[in-house]
Amino acid sequence: MTSLESITDTGEMYSGGVGFIFIFNIIVGTGMLTMPAAFYAAGWLVSLLMVVLLAFTSYITITFMIEAMASANAMRRWNKEDPVKELVGAISLDGKTTTVTTTLIDEKLPHVRMSNYYDITENTDMGQMAYLFFNKPGIVLFNLCMIIYLYSEQAIYGVAIPKSVRNVICTYKPFQGNGSIACNQSITDDDLCWEGLPVTRLNAYRILLTATFVCLGSFVFFDVQKTKYLQMGTTVLRWAAVITMVVLACVRLGRGGGEGTPKVADVSGVPMLFGSLVFAFMCHHNLPAVTSPIRDKNKLHTLMFADYVLILGFYSLLCFTGIFAFGEVKDLYTLNFLHDDCSPGEAITNIKAIQYFLALFPVLTISTTFPITGITLRNNLKSIFLHDNSRYPFFIDRILFPLLTLIPPLVIGMITSEVGVLVGYCGSYSGTGVQYIIPACLVLVARKHTAATIPKDVTNKHASPFKHNAWVIGTLVWAGLAMVLVTVNHILKLM
Repeated sequence: MTSLESITDTGEMYSGGVGFIFIFNIIVGTGMLTMPAAFYAAGWLVSLLMVVLLAFTSYITITFMIEAMASANAMRRWNKEDPVKELVGAISLDGKTTTVTTTLIDEKLPHVRMSNYYDITENTDMGQMAYLFFNKPGIVLFNLCMIIYLYSEQAIYGVAIPKSVRNVICTYKPFQGNGSIACNQSITDDDLCWEGLPVTRLNAYRILLTATFVCLGSFVFFDVQKTKYLQMGTTVLRWAAVITMVVLACVRLGRGGGEGTPKVADVSGVPMLFGSLVFAFMCHHNLPAVTSPIRDKNKLHTLMFADYVLILGFYSLLCFTGIFAFGEVKDLYTLNFLHDDCSPGEAITNIKAIQYFLALFPVLTISTTFPITGITLRNNLKSIFLHDNSRYPFFIDRILFPLLTLIPPLVIGMITSEVGVLVGYCGSYSGTGVQYIIPACLVLVARKHTAATIPKDVTNKHASPFKHNAWVIGTLVWAGLAMVLVTVNHILKLM
């Protein structure tokens, strides 16, 4: 099974400091742009409690992933015909050489402890761990969960790009009888995109959506490699955009232009908030690629904890400045910084270059991620239906699977352009599976496998600080309860 990290560059070995930056970058992605709207919808107090809770639970499952990675490395080493393992077999088969063989084992065991079976040296991704530890039904469920998650991610990316472009290029504004702009009239998808042209905003969005899937989706028919410099470029853009948004929101608040009056709590906004936060803290399926090249892995848990604390503060600063600075928070936060003739705070963001840079930020960053996510999804589809790449007919390999990758997200995008809705539903279910359920199941099964196979005196130095299985069971219960509550809330809203 191929995942995102297996088709990107991991580069040479690097220090823990560089690893800290890389981990920060894979967690803080475009998903953060949906968070301010989710905070506004759920209320500031509920949002504060939820973001702290989900950061903590995500950290717990990250430690589960690290332990499972170490266990996978140990099992792989044990399964390779190790000389020490062969000597143990020699004792049970040949009683005459018992004394000699015992002496050799005593000399070898200290070497085993020093080399440590649990060293994380091989990049064992989530899919490889699933095939190593899960039974056939478990592998099928794992593949289904990953495929649904990747479809969700592809749909969200596919919607965010054309929506951002549409909101920049559409220039039509509703006017009153005296020729002034009707500030009390909101613009809808049924309004024109340009004055004098019979193209609505919805049709413009759908045209751009089709163009996005045709242009960027074409990469899914091939393979993408050497993405190192693209990743470096998007990292610089991400930092520049976030710092700019925080500074502009703070300036707006400092000048007394804050229009936001978020509620203390609103339960109806919890599903959207939960889904948004799940996506915002998601890095579990990319973790092996980032941590494997780190030279000194003895403090991986500390490194991850420091990253999560920094990211928690980062998200809180972005969201709380946003919900108090703006009276209406868009589902893509960058759209709040476009020029608005009706906004009293327009002087803060009247620099066109900054407005367009922020509005097109999702386009610039997601455009590099969209093809890679698509290829990952395509390879996951292959792994669940077929198992031998060499036997794929050309049509199935290069035509059918790419089309199966692109068509469902395109259909979803045609139905809705609401990024917040997609995040609320997709993050609540498939995201929960990838971030909570799969890591918890992996570490639980990995512990059973290693306990039955690896000698007890060879310890796992990368074991999670949450060693008791009660933490694993608690995580699974929390994930199940969260999905039930979110489902009930969705049903109530529909009713």
